[in-house]
Amino acid sequence: MGRGKTKRILILGGGYVGLYTALGLQRKLRGGEASVTVIDPQPHMTYQPFLPEAAAGAIEPRHVVVPLRKTLKRCHVLTARVTGIDHAARTVAIEAPDGHRETVEYDVLVVALGSVARLMPIPGLAEQGISFKTIGEAIFLRNHVMSRLDAASSTVDPELRRKYLTFTFVGGGFAGIEALAELEDMARFATRYYDNIEPADLRWVLVEAAGRILPEVRESLGVYTVLQLERRGIEVYLSTLAKSFEDGHVMLSDGTEFDSDTIVWTAGVKANPVLASSDLPTDDRGRLRATATLRVEDVPDAWTAGDIAAVPDLSRTEEDPGALCAPNAQHAVRQANLLARNIIAVLRDQEPKPYYHENVGSVASLGLHKGVADVYNRKAKGFLAWAMHRGYHVARVPTFNRKFRVVADWLLSGLLRREVISMGQINNPRAEFDRVSKG
Repeated sequence: MGRGKTKRILILGGGYVGLYTALGLQRKLRGGEASVTVIDPQPHMTYQPFLPEAAAGAIEPRHVVVPLRKTLKRCHVLTARVTGIDHAARTVAIEAPDGHRETVEYDVLVVALGSVARLMPIPGLAEQGISFKTIGEAIFLRNHVMSRLDAASSTVDPELRRKYLTFTFVGGGFAGIEALAELEDMARFATRYYDNIEPADLRWVLVEAAGRILPEVRESLGVYTVLQLERRGIEVYLSTLAKSFEDGHVMLSDGTEFDSDTIVWTAGVKANPVLASSDLPTDDRGRLRATATLRVEDVPDAWTAGDIAAVPDLSRTEEDPGALCAPNAQHAVRQANLLARNIIAVLRDQEPKPYYHENVGSVASLGLHKGVADVYNRKAKGFLAWAMHRGYHVARVPTFNRKFRVVADWLLSGLLRREVISMGQINNPRAEFDRVSKG
């Protein structure tokens, strides 16, 4: 396929950066100026800050995802996994869901592949751990937690019951804290429907290797969060490493040992490993080296942003010349908006602008009507912070359709209370056929 007048822009990844960049391009590109293709293994973008509420039943899971084809009407969407990048040849290798492989050509590349869970060499982690980055994992975790209550209610073995009712979360960042807090809130609410399970029977454990949690907010709010979790009976282990999870037996570096049938791993992410086999420049953490204008360093016609990119943080370079933007949603969305404008500027022989972001702060939910916030150097706690969390994220979730549906979910769950039920059959829909065939 030869090069024509119409530039072929290829966006790898349909997450925050991929979706928002494509939205900006389809709004601003003139007819015939360029074509835009988005490649992602999933046909939707997941708004990850709402995953904890989806897992806890406050939001319908379908409303946490944004369908790419419906939203990007002027773009081409390919549902496939990127397996290789050869920028010198301007080609990307992809693998479709049915297993067949293709090569896609392009003129301008946007690498927005994001990050993947960073697994540590801990015995039993790969077999026992549950990640928390996708809507599928959120649904699975919700069903799993509820099914553990069902299993505990139905067994007479006290040791097995204790294991079923012990829930362990590793990682004290936003993902781990919000998932833990929301699910604990949900499970405690659900115990009212079990005549032999009390809230005190549930054991929730948080393990964090650092000496504090929520590093994105000021330390006093991190301390406040720990105190609030402990008041709810949640055990918090700081400056503690997980040593083993074999067969659901948790061993911590301080000598603590216990059995847990639920182990949620949110202890860090790493850049998508497909970069390791590409001809694009990466740093020592596997991220693309980028300029402040979001171009890949020293590489023509290649752009990047988000978790996969090492973008200079110009707001902090005076105090730290090597400062880089944190891998969070706030940076990803803002970088994507600038990225679309910069790509169009270069297409029209104009100069791209550098990314400069003043941090507005952070908000976190700790369950229904509970939260912490550090916004514009002002801190908030409790109901106010929880309301700020919901207000901020409903304003940021893409499309009016999703905003309306999320708010409707909140109103309905507030009026009718959340649904607490396990639908574990969706995790193994062929179980009945398997049973019958074995007969």
